Amino acid sequence: MDQASLAAESVFRQESGRILASLIRISGSFDRAEEAMQEAFASALASWPEQGLPANPGAWVMTAAHRKLIDSVRKQRTADSKRDALVHQTELVGTPGEPEFDPTTMHFPDDRLRLIFTCCHPAINMEAQVALTLKTLGGLSTPEIAKAFLLTETTLAQRLVRAKRKIQEARIPYEVPPPNRLAERLSAVQSVIYLIFNEGYAAMEGSQLVRAELCAEAIRLGRMLKELMPRDAESIGLLALMLIHDSRRNARVMAGELVTLEEQDRSLWDPVEISEGLGLVETALRIGPPGPYQLQAAIAALHAQASTPVETDWAQIAALYDKLQELNPSPVVRLNQAVAVAMSGTLEDGLRRIDQIGHDEGLAGYYLFHAARADLLRRLGRTAEAAAAYQAAIKLATNQVEQRFLARRKSEMDQAT
Repeated sequence: MDQASLAAESVFRQESGRILASLIRISGSFDRAEEAMQEAFASALASWPEQGLPANPGAWVMTAAHRKLIDSVRKQRTADSKRDALVHQTELVGTPGEPEFDPTTMHFPDDRLRLIFTCCHPAINMEAQVALTLKTLGGLSTPEIAKAFLLTETTLAQRLVRAKRKIQEARIPYEVPPPNRLAERLSAVQSVIYLIFNEGYAAMEGSQLVRAELCAEAIRLGRMLKELMPRDAESIGLLALMLIHDSRRNARVMAGELVTLEEQDRSLWDPVEISEGLGLVETALRIGPPGPYQLQAAIAALHAQASTPVETDWAQIAALYDKLQELNPSPVVRLNQAVAVAMSGTLEDGLRRIDQIGHDEGLAGYYLFHAARADLLRRLGRTAEAAAAYQAAIKLATNQVEQRFLARRKSEMDQAT
């Protein structure tokens, strides 16, 4: 890949959410904004190899996209006030040759936070809220989002179209709602931010497990949400959870290979993020009452506070998962609780719980169910059964780093059989 293509890919990865959010604010249309941004990136790929890379590639793309919006408006036969607003704002940002737009100087709350609250309007279906924001702000592809929701790409695409149309037809305002209307959208906003983080922390597919730019984006948005609602314990807990998880990012993959939490070099964990995260957990729990994000952050904090794997307080972690299951019942929470029970009590008890969850919840299509089961079988020395469980997990895993890890584990079990 040439230098221009690499630069365009980097700008898209790091700045597309910010650029698109601003374009939506200016144009009032998701579709026009997406089209303008795509055309701007196409122009960049055409001109940068000949003219050289601009000093600020992100600003160049933003300015070019503004001009694309102007061109589309001028082609319309009917002029309206929207055109005048577009012309005015485009004149302010200059031309692609002399960009004045600096994508790092947005004022709070910036366009991305406005866009999240717009996408999370209660008039829009909850799943569509999350999908639309992941598409526009998280930079995730339709296939990635469809996989997350266990939907076909066609179904998800139709859902996105309907959500955009609803925003347009209902004239949903592009704004952070006033305090008396924040609560009705807050849960969806938190879900959006955490899903963006999760896609960065454990990518669903591809050759990379970690996408650092998405983790950073989610944490940045989490900080903004905390600033907007400084007394909301769940928003504080969400930020704490992301920071503590992110502190382990550099230790999770070594030489392109996945490293389990138990095997990680804990000296590589970021002490600054851990310290901030632990402080936020304490703050959130003081405000209370504890919610799902606070409880997950408390679990992450217990892992972070253990200087070695054997010092991990698995009994407390199991108790926290029990409380989390009361607030947010799900088979995944039950699965995690079963693992904690296995580590704090007996492996056999944990395995029995996992097998029961698989029977009750129908997790045969969830690769982490098979991976967790395989790990307990490995620890119990039941190598043939472990190898079979690892094989089942390999078939379902879609990320190449995770596939290689599972294959290594299976190979170890095959050799030990």
